[in-house]
Amino acid sequence: MGLISSGTSMIVAVVYVLCMLVLHPCSSRSIADATIGRRKLADNGLGLTPPMGWNSWNHFECNINETLVKAAADTLVSTGLAKAGYTYVNLDDCWAQSERDSQNNLVPDPKKFPSGLKALGDYIHGLGLKFGMYSSAGYQTCSEAMPGSLGFEQVDANSFASWGVDYLKYTNCFNQEINPRIRYKSMSDALNSTGRPIFYSISEWGDMRPALWAGSYANSWRTTGDIMDKWESMYAIADINDFYADYAKPGAWNDPDMLQVGNGGMSNSEYMVHFSMWAIAKAPLIIGSNILNMTSETKKILGNAEVIGVNQDPLGIQGKKVRNFGEQEVWAGPCSGNRTAVLFVNRKQNTVIIPAYWNDIGIPSNTTVKARDLWQHVDMNTTYRGQMSVTITGHGCKMYIFTPVS
Repeated sequence: MGLISSGTSMIVAVVYVLCMLVLHPCSSRSIADATIGRRKLADNGLGLTPPMGWNSWNHFECNINETLVKAAADTLVSTGLAKAGYTYVNLDDCWAQSERDSQNNLVPDPKKFPSGLKALGDYIHGLGLKFGMYSSAGYQTCSEAMPGSLGFEQVDANSFASWGVDYLKYTNCFNQEINPRIRYKSMSDALNSTGRPIFYSISEWGDMRPALWAGSYANSWRTTGDIMDKWESMYAIADINDFYADYAKPGAWNDPDMLQVGNGGMSNSEYMVHFSMWAIAKAPLIIGSNILNMTSETKKILGNAEVIGVNQDPLGIQGKKVRNFGEQEVWAGPCSGNRTAVLFVNRKQNTVIIPAYWNDIGIPSNTTVKARDLWQHVDMNTTYRGQMSVTITGHGCKMYIFTPVS
């Protein structure tokens, strides 16, 4: 079957909605049942901490092939990033031919992937890594280069499982304005029916506030539009994502989009802020840069084990912005072991002093803490009680773990 014409696609959309309404009626009772058993659909045991890995899109877009993906997997291992936790190797858009085969299967592009995707998955698994895939809950993917999975959810889920896929990024392009709850539930059901645990990442762009409902269907959901490699874009997205902090938990994460660290549009100091904010927000840490040619500074940022430790903390509570002094901010969140992660961020261009108060952070005001600097990797030579103030340069940050001393 080839790409569907616009007129035919509208008919397909109508039929699809009617079928889904019969199978999954949107009555108040069915919605209530979904809320009561909200983990039933996506309770696949995955994502107990936010996923970490690499994705091809931000840097390479459609310029992908088998050699590149294998090299990226090799690089995760050789640089130590895999050991740091980056285990997913995720293909994004443009991996398939423009038409399905006679059995309605997606067909991997033989020029880009001559060995096939099963062989590619085997190679990735052979390195101790996991294999990620991309499709769209529409009739085309965002590039318009390949078919989407709308109406073919089970066919495609079966293909993904047969190739050894461990992660699906499922986006929102060409969706025929069908309710996303219907479209995304259909793929959730299809993935679960394969019997293979596949991390299910909804990329709905936050249009219908998926944080309010996607926990029933998926392991993570985009809360925002696409991130750009710019300070303003990064910060705007972080602010939107913060609004939904209370909806994140182990197995179900807010996703403010992939990391831009290393793509060149921000300074290293700004990338440190970017990485720190994604870490404290318990966001998926999916690298979107060219790791085959990364600088030592980029590797140092992405490989900071102490900052990653905040992101991967088993308590799984998303940190929040707890105080805003104009463009001077304090973010904080609880960690296991009665510890607290605290992030000071300076959005201004000039150097400032930012205070953090225990009553904002959620620490009893009479508590004395010791502080560990997660970027300098040193323990502070004094203890703090009630508050702590730090000096931060323009577009910079400092990040600490507070631990009560008594």
